[in-house]
Amino acid sequence: MHLKTATTVEEQIAKLEERGIIISDKEKAKEILLDIGYYRLGFYLFPFEVTYPSLKHRKHKFKENTKIEYAVALYYLDFDLRHILIRYLTRIEIALRTAIIYYISNKYKNSPTWFVDKSVVTSEYANDFNTSVYGSIINKPVIARHHKKHINDKFAPAWKTIEFMTLGEVIVLYQNLKMIDDKLTISNYFGVKKTSVFENYLETVRVVRNLCAHGNVLFDLKLHKRVKKGPASWEQKTNGSDLKAAISVVSYLLKQISVNREKEMKEQIKTAIEKAKKSYPNIEEML
Repeated sequence: MHLKTATTVEEQIAKLEERGIIISDKEKAKEILLDIGYYRLGFYLFPFEVTYPSLKHRKHKFKENTKIEYAVALYYLDFDLRHILIRYLTRIEIALRTAIIYYISNKYKNSPTWFVDKSVVTSEYANDFNTSVYGSIINKPVIARHHKKHINDKFAPAWKTIEFMTLGEVIVLYQNLKMIDDKLTISNYFGVKKTSVFENYLETVRVVRNLCAHGNVLFDLKLHKRVKKGPASWEQKTNGSDLKAAISVVSYLLKQISVNREKEMKEQIKTAIEKAKKSYPNIEEML
């Protein structure tokens, strides 16, 4: 089997037309392909293939009357959604971090490094913390200065340490809290009564945030773990694992932090969709 060779923009346009894509302005198409890239644009052309969403037996033939502008509109909507969501996902991440630091640190005032206290977190988590988490943050200037000043401290206190943990690490810390009451304190702060539902919401946030942060395709999101039934509601037609279900979780958690920010996010998403509709009126069906 031979590897495929690189193609010129002219060859790419010819191939798209051969497969049924309508390209009325070839100069504009060249600009698009040099900007977005043929391979990346393919992610957004895929929904317009006759055999979509199947990846088996693909003929790379497109539905009748498919214009290149449709895929470009989907690309830019995806781009806009990532940039809208990342702003508000960061707000949720900071609020989660702050809530854990504040409530758990104040409960265990005599244990400033409670994240390695085996009466507060699981033994496995406490034993692994130094190598699995702390090793990657010990050289952060704030942490390094702490150890220079307090040479006998093995760890900096929670309010310093947890600030430098990744979202994924903070979620794992939450999961490893030993006392159900501690978990409930945090989940109740975000308006979620069941810790299992809250952990599911946090996993949804983590997945969407990582996709947004790394510029990955968002519109056809398929969560490995469906959004659990809880206070975050979504349209009946969604299956709980798509982008709409994920956005419902982001929206709900954001609303617990700021009603105004949640309203603002929804308005921005609506605006982005309306803008995309100008190029492809049925674009909402893709989400």
